Amino acid sequence: MPRFAANLSTLYPEHPLLARIDAAARDGFAAVEVQGPYEAPAAEFRRALDAARVQLVLLNAPAGDAAAGDRGIAALPGREREFDQAMARALDYARTVGCPRVHVQAGRPDPAMSAADCLKAYLRNLAYACDLLRPHGIRVMIEPINTRDIPGYYLTHQQQAADAIAALRKDNLALQMDLYHMQIMEGDLSRRLERYFPLVGHVQIAGVPDRHEPAAGEVNYPALFRLLDRLHYPGWIGCEYKPAAGSAPGGTSAGLGWMRAI
Repeated sequence: MPRFAANLSTLYPEHPLLARIDAAARDGFAAVEVQGPYEAPAAEFRRALDAARVQLVLLNAPAGDAAAGDRGIAALPGREREFDQAMARALDYARTVGCPRVHVQAGRPDPAMSAADCLKAYLRNLAYACDLLRPHGIRVMIEPINTRDIPGYYLTHQQQAADAIAALRKDNLALQMDLYHMQIMEGDLSRRLERYFPLVGHVQIAGVPDRHEPAAGEVNYPALFRLLDRLHYPGWIGCEYKPAAGSAPGGTSAGLGWMRAI
């Protein structure tokens, strides 16, 4: 039986960030995830989690300067010092809120950068992150993302992520498999899920192509949930979609019929 986590960065957009935790709990979510929690002090985030009796299962490390176009910096040569500082901040936050997974975004390298230099920076930074977080029982997650949503993103395919995991051989480095991104870039979801399942540390979903509720679009999610059950997936499934109702009050809650039908 799948266990769903509400993504606080995309669901309940009518509420401030911390209020989204309680909104998710009232809808029956026992867990949440978040892309960028850093606008809220970690101690306040932890108090909101405790009050709602939900757990935070995934957060993103700081991803650089979003206003300047950054979508992560792990694969950007020359920014290793900034990366190390970002990981220290992520570790401090994750420890305070009790989060066991940190997603490290690869970023969008300048096309003028050499592929060899980007790979070298990426592997160096992932190794650093793994070594920093391992003593605290925290896993580093890497997620292939489609180039329609983030043009020029460095990590786009499951095999590319698998190659990085194999190269580093870090026991706390895992694949964050977002089925929405994978459908857009690769398709053949069932077979790819089976193939890469030993590397999977977290799963995320959204309807394709519009990134709305999973019941809308071209992906047969009930079949994939059954496959995850057959594979004995023990983790959470992050609901990282944008409600079709947008910021309308109660729009996220009204769109949860797909989950209640599982």
